[in-house]
Amino acid sequence: MGTVIQYTQDGKAARTQRWERTQRVERLDVYRDLQAQGISQRQAAKVLGVPRTTLQAWRVWQDSLDACPRVVAFFESSPGLAFLPRLVMALHVVFVEMGACGIRLVCRFLEMTALNRFVGASYGTQQQVNRHVEEAIVAYQQEETARLAHGMPPQEITVTQEETFTGGLCLVALEPVSNYILLEQVAEARDHDTWHAGMAGALAPLKCTVSQSTSDEAPGLLAYVAQHLGAHHSPALFHVQQELSKAVSAPMAAKQRAAAKAMMKAEATRTRRQGQLPTNSDEPVKRGPGRPLKVAASLEPAEGEVEAARHEHHRLVAQRETVRNSLRAIGHAASIIGSATSLS
Repeated sequence: MGTVIQYTQDGKAARTQRWERTQRVERLDVYRDLQAQGISQRQAAKVLGVPRTTLQAWRVWQDSLDACPRVVAFFESSPGLAFLPRLVMALHVVFVEMGACGIRLVCRFLEMTALNRFVGASYGTQQQVNRHVEEAIVAYQQEETARLAHGMPPQEITVTQEETFTGGLCLVALEPVSNYILLEQVAEARDHDTWHAGMAGALAPLKCTVSQSTSDEAPGLLAYVAQHLGAHHSPALFHVQQELSKAVSAPMAAKQRAAAKAMMKAEATRTRRQGQLPTNSDEPVKRGPGRPLKVAASLEPAEGEVEAARHEHHRLVAQRETVRNSLRAIGHAASIIGSATSLS
């Protein structure tokens, strides 16, 4: 897959034999065994069928690597050379495909671990590796789909469909119980015919009948479900919550603002009337026997108005918070049901 640096000899390539890296490593392994037996380099070169100067160049290249001799000995051996492609492919699968961290971070990882002494760490090299990894993933998906679909029983399924725009328009369809991606296809349009062409190819090898579709109610999706699938359509949970919020949040917010204004008005009236009470320096107000002050008597209804306005405002605040929590609970309950369904 091109994950390992290929050694290329200098000189006249047309007249000089090219040695693949695996061949070079195998011959160097044999050379080390021969050297341990006391055989000279010249004799070892004859046994290996390699020019002595070539053997010397291989040794010089290994000695020039800026790494621990034991590390060099491992990665320049047959087991080490077999391990390197697996390591690099695992980096791309975990970091790039599953973690979505990008190819440049793979290059940085190879540099920081000093593996760039043994593996090409440039962006162009790793981009080629990533292309091969993605092609292998797609091929595996196609092979496994055909193999598993052959033995699956006929069943009705629900599909969740979405149109994403990250890096261009992409049509996505998912089976929510198994989390199986039915469709993930770049498209030029999102009308019902485009959806039908993509979904027809995705459903063809499967023994499935779509009985329900869930989406964001885009016009093209609604037309596809009605005209091609003939199935029931349900809005996505987000849109259910959004419609409920639009129906109740604005009216409740208006009532809460009105109650807050009424409370402030009642408090202002009470404050104004409290300022009209007589102080110690004021002359006593003349009144009939057994009759209270007129201003003092007017404070009682003001206090009642303030208390009633506060109670109504607090009631509306609590009611609005209850509705907000209930809308969140719908999503929480749906996630629990979805998790339980997928586990079963």
